[in-house]
Amino acid sequence: SSQIAGVSTAEMKSHTLNCGMTSRISGETDFPCIYGDRVGLGRIYVSLPEGVPLDFDSWAEGVRNGRSYCGDGLSHLFDFRVNDVAVGAPGSDGEISRLDLDEPQTVEVAVDVAAMLETEITDATERIRSARLDAKPYWHIERCRIGDTRTVPVEVIVNGEVVARHEIEADGTTQPLSIPVEITQSSWVAVRILPSCHTNPVFVIVDDAPIRASRRSAQWCIDAVDTCWASKEGQIREEERADAETAYQEAKAIYEAVLEETAGE
Repeated sequence: SSQIAGVSTAEMKSHTLNCGMTSRISGETDFPCIYGDRVGLGRIYVSLPEGVPLDFDSWAEGVRNGRSYCGDGLSHLFDFRVNDVAVGAPGSDGEISRLDLDEPQTVEVAVDVAAMLETEITDATERIRSARLDAKPYWHIERCRIGDTRTVPVEVIVNGEVVARHEIEADGTTQPLSIPVEITQSSWVAVRILPSCHTNPVFVIVDDAPIRASRRSAQWCIDAVDTCWASKEGQIREEERADAETAYQEAKAIYEAVLEETAGE
């Protein structure tokens, strides 16, 4: 999913991840549909293992595995890992981005962070910071500036909720963070500077249980399938409509099953 369309896309991603989906996030400019000025306003950065050639196939494999983060290019989240499992790399039993735990415990979230804000607040920077989130530029480091400082918040996300927050000086230097995080159930874990940069998740699986983080998320996904079908139904060829409806209903049934399996809110 594109990160440049705004924080609503990150919210959508959180709902599906809360239901146990494991798709990867990505980033792009959607030029010239959303932005007509230039490409590169939305980006994805992919980590390639040492010795792997820098070519399209290697890059695409990194995107598929989620060995990446996306953002506006003005902040960076390097080498994100949970315990000894790096995002997008083989973890427990060789599964990509997966850390298995026998029981709930505290894990260590590590990431190297860098961000760059203008040294002085100007009318131009304030126009960006005060713009509505659904107005351009959707993702920009100036939106992250804390008060009159040159600091921005780095947040650890577990199942869509902020569980830890650290402020860093956005002076362009790379700063290592190591943050203890309590995991009480199977969860997805990510790091973000919102709305500027967001990592892919590491999936922390407790006692081999699936991620079933939120009944509200499951209901949101059910409602989203219905909304999408109502919007698309009339645009599908009549001879293909029955097959399309079957596919939508199969998707809805998956989320209905997730809802039944999810405790709490």
